Amino acid sequence: MALNREELALEMIEAEWNSLRAHLERGGLIVVAAELDLIDVALKVAGDDAAAIGSWISAGQLAKPSAPQINQWDADKLKCFRMLIVSPYVLIQE
Repeated sequence: MALNREELALEMIEAEWNSLRAHLERGGLIVVAAELDLIDVALKVAGDDAAAIGSWISAGQLAKPSAPQINQWDADKLKCFRMLIVSPYVLIQE
């Protein structure tokens, strides 16, 4: 089933770090830079658009959480993120 912007907009939620940590531990958590549109990124990930994804990774706009980020979020477990699930990934944005 192909995803579309409207469906993804309805699925976007806010989630606390405390509830996202399990996704980090299984390796599925991806941080999306604030300057990117979370829905656009989700559509590209779902469509396996290697060119767009590679470009974002190279630019540091799409990455797994860094150790400093994890430490900061662990100190504030109630910190909220915008979140979209594009299985097997969970995309988050501060």
